Amino acid sequence: MSRAAWRSTLGDELPREMARVRDEVLGTYLELGPPGAVAAVLMRRDLDDAAQALAEGDVRGMLRALSNLRRWSL
Repeated sequence: MSRAAWRSTLGDELPREMARVRDEVLGTYLELGPPGAVAAVLMRRDLDDAAQALAEGDVRGMLRALSNLRRWSL
């Protein structure tokens, strides 16, 4: 595998992680109903923070958002 094949940038990783949380994780928590509602609100906040950091080019905010989003799992 070439070096370029495994290397990714923050600009690549953050949108990928946003999509994972939005498309895979959030829906599962929403299906839980009221028990998953609090987590869903927190996930949406993290997604909003990530989108804002990305739009503003805020590298520190993007790193923080990436870290926060990576914590969400099923």
